Amino acid sequence: MNGGEKMNIEEEYKKVINDMDEFTYDWKPENYDDPSKPILKITKSSLGTMKWCPTKYDFNYIQRLSQDQTEAMRKGTIMHNSREEFFNVFDIKKAESMNNSEVLEYCTSLMPVDDYFDLSLTVASFEAQRFIEARTEGKIDEYLPIVNEGTFDAEITIDAGPYKGDASLNYEPFTLQREYKIHIQGIIDRIFIENGGLIPFEYKTGGWKDSKVSDMRQEMAFYQLLIENSPPEVLAKNGLTPDMEVTHWGWYYPAANHVFVEKKTKRAMTSVMYRIAKLLYAYEQKSFPAKFYAPMCGQWCSYFGICPAAQEDTWL
Repeated sequence: MNGGEKMNIEEEYKKVINDMDEFTYDWKPENYDDPSKPILKITKSSLGTMKWCPTKYDFNYIQRLSQDQTEAMRKGTIMHNSREEFFNVFDIKKAESMNNSEVLEYCTSLMPVDDYFDLSLTVASFEAQRFIEARTEGKIDEYLPIVNEGTFDAEITIDAGPYKGDASLNYEPFTLQREYKIHIQGIIDRIFIENGGLIPFEYKTGGWKDSKVSDMRQEMAFYQLLIENSPPEVLAKNGLTPDMEVTHWGWYYPAANHVFVEKKTKRAMTSVMYRIAKLLYAYEQKSFPAKFYAPMCGQWCSYFGICPAAQEDTWL
């Protein structure tokens, strides 16, 4: 392919992508140079599912097999919705004149009382304390997030490699057949701003284990990737500008009273880019093998009953 032909393909892609509302998980790399075909979409959830188990990714995102809603999914939906609404309705001026007890009562009144009441009280107490500290430090203007459940879209190009891998992370070396442009999408729970720097913040309703640190850093790096590559119009829709930089990230697990903030790390971004490339490699190879571990899969995977690896294990 000469330079002129490559430029024409890139221009055609840009036009198609601008006109296209939907992208795809059922992606065929052999059709990549056909501008009438949608390019691959990757989200934080799809990338996380791929890491959990490539077969589950295939069932969920390519074959689009239905899943039963678990209690954990229901809990997550309710608590995420209530936390979004909390920041939508929180009145800074009203809270500013309250004493500490009244701030706690006010925060509690903004949380749901019928579903997961104990967890709601924990979140209310956390937000009340955070507001009181912000008021004491003269930083009330930084209390509310600058972005509350923001939707981001971006395009990035993934190099062919080679990818050397990382033995400490069980990452194996590989090389893609070519470079690919892909579409990444995501909803970022919240983005706070402090001293001019952006701090994407994730809210989790499950339990906390220290072993989750690596995964959380990679999730936050995916958010950084979204923010850094979103076009100006997407940033503007979320109240951001291209000159704003992610400096830190953090996460909150109220069930464990665990909250953590740190400076962004280059290693986490390197891991995310590797995982995206490895997902592309799986599409190239048409290979999505199962990562079967009976205690975990039986408890957490809704595809357990149809998974070939689970069935093979059952008959051993």
